Amino acid sequence: MKPRDSSRLLAFALITLAVLSWSGNALLGRALHQDIPPVALAFWRWALATTLLLPFAWRYLWRDRAALWAGWPLLLLLSVLGVSTFNTLLYHAAHTTTATNIALMQTAMPAAIVALDLLLFRRRPAGRGVAGAFLAMAGAAVVVLRGDPRSLLALDLVEGDLWMMLAVLAYALYSILIPRRPPSHMLAFLGATFVAGTILLLPLFLWERAVQGPHEWNAGIVAAILYVAVFPSILAYLFWNRGVETVGAGQTGLFICLMPVFTAALAVPLLGERLAPFHLAGFVLIVAGIFLFRDGAEGKPSERLGK
Repeated sequence: MKPRDSSRLLAFALITLAVLSWSGNALLGRALHQDIPPVALAFWRWALATTLLLPFAWRYLWRDRAALWAGWPLLLLLSVLGVSTFNTLLYHAAHTTTATNIALMQTAMPAAIVALDLLLFRRRPAGRGVAGAFLAMAGAAVVVLRGDPRSLLALDLVEGDLWMMLAVLAYALYSILIPRRPPSHMLAFLGATFVAGTILLLPLFLWERAVQGPHEWNAGIVAAILYVAVFPSILAYLFWNRGVETVGAGQTGLFICLMPVFTAALAVPLLGERLAPFHLAGFVLIVAGIFLFRDGAEGKPSERLGK
């Protein structure tokens, strides 16, 4: 196997693990929506993630401080989009919409990534790439709609769906900007964005606390915050960003279509749900679409990887 092929296969594996982690995050966001306010969950998540990451990232932050400072406008924008905004909006959406609708909204992310990449940077996939994107999104729709297109008529769009669409746009923009981040080690980049994103969330957290009062703490909330700080935050962001830099934002974004499949699979042991044939059909369509997009993608992703 060629080194480039090995690098791409590793990237695919890391992206898949990132999406699996985010599937657990979506389930927890919905499960805890009555126990902890959305900004509080986001703030404690990133505060803990920052605390855990900084001991490993500090030497790279110090080494790459000049490059990070020189690129601070883009760094700040990435902090707002990827840390402060996306998950806060997702947790906020979970208060007023269903997990099914959240999954449906997120399957629009590949299309949003391709559209923004075309609009801002004039990058577009070839014909087979477009076909692959639609095939993957069709597979996600099969899972979300449970194999029955008539389910679309039963979807009740509410305020939370609009918040989720804003979250999708924020993370799509974050994804296409990742290859243009300041040249630095990935841990330095994540450390800087985690710190900035947490600081930006602090005023909103204090405002929410003043309006709603402090939330109660219990073992379940502590365990949930520990999970979202380690897996969907530190590890998933490392994996996702490496995937974007290796195979490009367009193809990486298609893996989001796996989220409904993973969410359904996690619901089996956690919520007692059962897998059905449409889950397998959707998974097959998604994987086929990802590989079709791979063969039809145009342009090279950024070669600027972490040092």
